[in-house]
Amino acid sequence: MPGRPEETDRQSSGAPPAPGLSASRKSGRKKKLRGSGNNLDARAAELVNQAVGLREELWKRAADSDRDRRLPDEVMARVTGAGLTRLLVPESNGGHETSVRTLLEVCTELGRGCVSAAWVTGVLNVGNFVVSLFPERTRAEVWDDDPDARTALILGAPVRTVEPVDGGVRVSGEWPYASGSLHAEWIGGLLLADTGTGLQPHFALMPAADITVRDTWHFVGMRGTGSNTVVADRVFVPAHRLLPYKPLIDGESDGLVPADRRYRNSLTGVFMVGLIGSLLGGADTALRYALEHAGTRRVAGTTFASQAESPTARLALAAAATRLDTARLHARRLADSVDEHARAGENPDLLTRARARMDATHVVQQCRRTVDDIVTLYGSSALDESNPLQRLWRDIHTGSRHAGFGMGVPEQVYGSALVGQDPRAISMLV
Repeated sequence: MPGRPEETDRQSSGAPPAPGLSASRKSGRKKKLRGSGNNLDARAAELVNQAVGLREELWKRAADSDRDRRLPDEVMARVTGAGLTRLLVPESNGGHETSVRTLLEVCTELGRGCVSAAWVTGVLNVGNFVVSLFPERTRAEVWDDDPDARTALILGAPVRTVEPVDGGVRVSGEWPYASGSLHAEWIGGLLLADTGTGLQPHFALMPAADITVRDTWHFVGMRGTGSNTVVADRVFVPAHRLLPYKPLIDGESDGLVPADRRYRNSLTGVFMVGLIGSLLGGADTALRYALEHAGTRRVAGTTFASQAESPTARLALAAAATRLDTARLHARRLADSVDEHARAGENPDLLTRARARMDATHVVQQCRRTVDDIVTLYGSSALDESNPLQRLWRDIHTGSRHAGFGMGVPEQVYGSALVGQDPRAISMLV
């Protein structure tokens, strides 16, 4: 990244190139995935390269997204046009039906450009994955006329104001933290309904045109996600757009969901992978930014010519890089575990599913520690509004505190499973 470390990126037209990108662009070579082994086939690798190709544009527009508290429409149009919101959509419905590992790698590459854009892409892919579990009639309704149709999915307390009516239900209520709702054609939320098996939570799928978005996303980080509150006022949801939630989250959907939906009993694993790639990418960019400036940035109050000459700085960079490597390894283990069970036609047991949530939590904790160490190493100017490190720091701190990762619950869930107890007594998200 040329210029002084304090060079502004406030205006999209003046933003420096993303750290670590310029050399690969000049060489004209496609990025080789480090440590990916044989887990990506040619089609998946091409999807990842599509994400690499968008990274610089995302980096240039990241400050705009942060300021405007939403992603520019043209940015999400580029992501969607590259096919990167159809990763888990069935081939029969115009999607790629690719691996969960591909989802991880795509979101990681997008996250190196803009954490918010990668987060939204992950959420929309997970939303479309859930749509893939619905009957063919529902999938056709979503994708027949628009194979690029996107679904924003919100997990949270189910809405209770639900009126049974002929052919379905009418629902009134709201779902906060609706990441992707500004760029979705469909909204998925939980509600309580009785579809013949007693009152229980269901996924409800609603056209975005039937929903109101209330501007409630005023957070210090992940501002570009526009994770506002979506509101339904007596919205009709037909029965074919309701799907029981508990069998899906319990990994017991056999007989409910078509058998060719390979990831139908790995819901938590897919959910977690959809979130962590963005933070991995952001932490990677923060580390690259610090490394690119280490040779020219002075260590205040010392005789060292640069941070690169300082043993303390070298130790900090080594620790940050190792933590990020640890995060990558856990993320890839999680994604590969989901894929391996799918390929084998096996349902993951409770211990494996509990470990999935723990792996994801460890990933985001390591990303947070990585960016903390980098900001401390860089010094107070890292928190200057014109320095992109402060945006990465805010985004990773916000994203890593998602409810799926917080309050020690994943540790309790995994610990419970390790000693042979049912972790669902603590949390349904297993």
